[in-house]
Amino acid sequence: MIDYPVMYRPSEENYYLHRDFNGEYSANGCLFLSELCNPATSDNLIIYGHHMNSGKMFAALEQYKDSAFYLEHPLISYDTLHGSETYQVFAVFCTPVYTGNDFPYYTFTKAEDAADYREYIKEVKERALYDTGISAVFGDKLLTLSTCEYSQRNGRVVVMAKKSASKKQIGRS
Repeated sequence: MIDYPVMYRPSEENYYLHRDFNGEYSANGCLFLSELCNPATSDNLIIYGHHMNSGKMFAALEQYKDSAFYLEHPLISYDTLHGSETYQVFAVFCTPVYTGNDFPYYTFTKAEDAADYREYIKEVKERALYDTGISAVFGDKLLTLSTCEYSQRNGRVVVMAKKSASKKQIGRS
């Protein structure tokens, strides 16, 4: 289980990469919301965290590479200052970053329009490790969890989920 505060400092890129909750140096860093995101208006909230060998921070995301783990853990609870939100995982993929031609999942925070959103979701689903039978449509708020993945140079494992109105309304789309 992942249960850490998510920090946000939009004025300084990667501020919490090697800082703890109090801003002091920490190899573990903190989970943090991308400075590109605006929690109130972004279509996609991107949260980063280290994949620690100790199993801390976002190391557990590695388990989502196995579809059996996904089937046991299809929902993500995200507690904010404004209340608890539930997200339904719809895609898991691995990708390299900083290659010059990588999939820039880490820049998508606000869709220009419905077509832009659909294209992004199409790109995500094409990279998915397995089919969840679930997708996202324009207007769905997304949550992207990202951490290092070591099967490739500069690899990342990315877990993507869409906000659910309530647990009762969760279904396949």
